[in-house]
Amino acid sequence: MLILRLSALGDVIHTIPAVVALRDALPDARIAWVVESPYRELVEIAAGVEVIPVSMKRWGRHLWESRAAIGQARRAVRGFETAIDFQGLMKSAAVAWLSGAKHRYGFDRTAIREKAAGLFLNHRVPVDTTGHVVDWNLQLAAAVAPQAAPRNIDFTAFADDPTGKLRQMRGAVVCLPGAGKANKQWPPERFGELARAHPNRRFVMAWGPNEKALAEATGLELAPATNLRELAYLLLHASLVVGGDTGPLHLADALGTKVVALFGPTNPARNGPYHQPGNVVETFTSTRSMDGISAHAVAAKVRQVLGE
Repeated sequence: MLILRLSALGDVIHTIPAVVALRDALPDARIAWVVESPYRELVEIAAGVEVIPVSMKRWGRHLWESRAAIGQARRAVRGFETAIDFQGLMKSAAVAWLSGAKHRYGFDRTAIREKAAGLFLNHRVPVDTTGHVVDWNLQLAAAVAPQAAPRNIDFTAFADDPTGKLRQMRGAVVCLPGAGKANKQWPPERFGELARAHPNRRFVMAWGPNEKALAEATGLELAPATNLRELAYLLLHASLVVGGDTGPLHLADALGTKVVALFGPTNPARNGPYHQPGNVVETFTSTRSMDGISAHAVAAKVRQVLGE
């Protein structure tokens, strides 16, 4: 069975429960997941399945230099009876088709992200689009293996701090100023307002590639640069994580850390913190603007979640 969910971090996290359900329902099946290389360890540790790492974005920019790696990946995806496209894009559905799998599953037109991707599938599965995307994925898995059932997944083994550089930050409120799109970012100065509303709490800004200047604009303490496993350690040992609709927020939720999620342009019913749906401050039902989320409203939610 070939799994297609190439990226990004939050989407990979939201797909892991469905893949684990398939793995447990089909213990004799070979299951391999095609995923972008940065998420290889996360899939191996949390989902416990074989990984076929790809670098499709880099390959697209350096096609000639990448031809050997592309050929290797194309050979690796062959030989599977079934392919399941959890992503719903042309590129993921095309990989399912190129695999030669006899059965190619994906979402039907009501849920698939790029409608043309459905042309590469021969099993198009309807799901309840009013629910969370994790549940969409579980419904797709159940269409392949009806006995597939969700269970609790321990993500904590992924967290690692080999140098010990993050241990002195345990217990802090970790804030996430970045997001995949600018319209999902809360104005950085409001993190400063939030911290001033909680003078007895330590606030630390976590940041990723190209996000350091944004984190600095908050005026708060910055965490050291981290890789993904170190970031997971920081999130696991936080007292609370505050951020928008971004992969690290969903990682914190999966790790079992308390979160306060800030949602403007995206629907928290579909993309909110799966295990903590009530811990959301949102304007999706009104202005859909992150600018409309006040520091006062977030401070109140932080006090509620922390029991202060």
